[in-house]
Amino acid sequence: MRPLRYAINVTLDGCCHHEAGLAPDEESMHYWAEEVARADALLFGRVTYGMMESAWRRPITGTWPDWMREWEIPFAETIDRAQKYVVSSTLDGVDWNAELLRGDVGQAVQELKQEPGEGLFVGGVTLPLALADLGLIDEYVFLVQPIIAGHGPTLLSGLRERIQLELVDRHDFRSGAAALRYRPAPAA
Repeated sequence: MRPLRYAINVTLDGCCHHEAGLAPDEESMHYWAEEVARADALLFGRVTYGMMESAWRRPITGTWPDWMREWEIPFAETIDRAQKYVVSSTLDGVDWNAELLRGDVGQAVQELKQEPGEGLFVGGVTLPLALADLGLIDEYVFLVQPIIAGHGPTLLSGLRERIQLELVDRHDFRSGAAALRYRPAPAA
């Protein structure tokens, strides 16, 4: 069974809005490119899919936009070519190497986890909350930013039950950020 990994940037006070933390730098983009590359497929909700597609889809011209820095291109190329699954009840269709998932999200994700492979990667806010509530997330990766946002959506806000985690890895960045990798703790 391939694991489902939830990964997101988060501030010290739990804000997970994509603009609340530090601006991406070469070190963090390299880290995220490696994380995405570890997955057989990416799993997004409608909003995250749209946001990621607007930023990281290779333009029709084949040339990355001028605003993209050289060190962002490996991440862009990794996410652009990745297989994606999009959970949505409102989209009529998707492209960008994507397949639309409808109906019972828990069942659909459980079926994806049963397929052979290295793992699935989920990002965003709303979909991961639903998957955490269903007990489907096998690993949590939080890139904790040394910032207190003081506002915005907070990580897994509304979770029905507490999830006890155990730290399995830590990576410190020159910026002061730290990537913390957790797995759900075995039941006592």
